[in-house]
Amino acid sequence: MPELPEVEVVRRSLNELIPGLKINKVSIYDRNLRYKISKQFKKAIQGQKVLSAIRRGKFLLIELKNKNFILIHLGMTGKILIKKKSSKSTVFTDYYFDRKIIKKHNHLKIKFSNSIDLIYNDIRKFGFLKILNYKNLNSDKHISKLGPEPLSLAFNFNYLKNKCKNKHIYIKNFIMDQKNISGLGNIYSNEILFISSIHPKKVTCKLSDDQISKIISSTKSILKEAIQLGGSSIKDFNSISGKKGDFQKKFKVYNRADKSCLKPKCKGKIKKLYIGNRSTFYCQNCQKFKH
Repeated sequence: MPELPEVEVVRRSLNELIPGLKINKVSIYDRNLRYKISKQFKKAIQGQKVLSAIRRGKFLLIELKNKNFILIHLGMTGKILIKKKSSKSTVFTDYYFDRKIIKKHNHLKIKFSNSIDLIYNDIRKFGFLKILNYKNLNSDKHISKLGPEPLSLAFNFNYLKNKCKNKHIYIKNFIMDQKNISGLGNIYSNEILFISSIHPKKVTCKLSDDQISKIISSTKSILKEAIQLGGSSIKDFNSISGKKGDFQKKFKVYNRADKSCLKPKCKGKIKKLYIGNRSTFYCQNCQKFKH
């Protein structure tokens, strides 16, 4: 599932293409996603001008002139395809990239005023699209409970210390809980804890002040680097500009089970375990378990 950096890369790419364009036509081929596409979807967006693309956590929000927003969650296999009639090209933006796009998995097509089509394709149907009005945006069940953006000033030492102090759960689970920090998933939580030298089974309320500070600084630095490198590609994540993400080349622990630790002078091995049914990777030496 794409995490904050991958969604941010798509957002930035969309902002290079669609602001100022008018939505000329909306075609819905299959309403069946995680939540059915509303029958009011077309009416709410057709004829409207796009103002900007926004990101909140792992969600994309396309802001329209009539103060409606198109909320998009890519789920596991959701793809946003941009078709340019002028060049007869298709640009792929999915995380688990597959050049063999099967048309029967196209759920929606938006035709813009400059001969650009935006297509939402989703094989496993875990993603969804819905319309929100600015009046209910912050009260929406998917948006209202999200924790602070990890790259914002709100994600700071005081926030994290107060949030952690009464939590008797593993720090890995805490980081992945969108109510605590928005946008982080399995890939980046593994990398953050490695850089912070914290075992993923460390109980959150037992974190020291130094460890809390390390989590904050590691989170911000890793996410900034991942965005700069275009996100992580498990297979071939491409931004709308067609550029492949390169952060997977920087993985220190994720998907590196039984390989040597990359820290200088460390002779440890990367181990794999499961926390909450999610694969978890850590260095047996750098991230020793301490109660």
